[in-house]
Amino acid sequence: MNKSLSLAVLVAAIALAACGKKEETTVVTPAAPASAVVVPAPDTSAAASAASAATDAATSAAAAASSAADAASTAASAAK
Repeated sequence: MNKSLSLAVLVAAIALAACGKKEETTVVTPAAPASAVVVPAPDTSAAASAASAATDAATSAAAAASSAADAASTAASAAK
């Protein structure tokens, strides 16, 4: 039981750490001649929204894992 609890907490911590990682993107645009057509950078608001939703989901998962760990600890204490 104790190993299962430790494993669940470890998995939740890894999931939370992986979802919190932010990747920096750099857009490099070469100097364009005067007659070149300039294309605007893609809209990243959808990606930011998805990242925020993933972070919220990971936070909820971590809270659920913590709650489950507390419940398991309480149950183990009551069983003694």
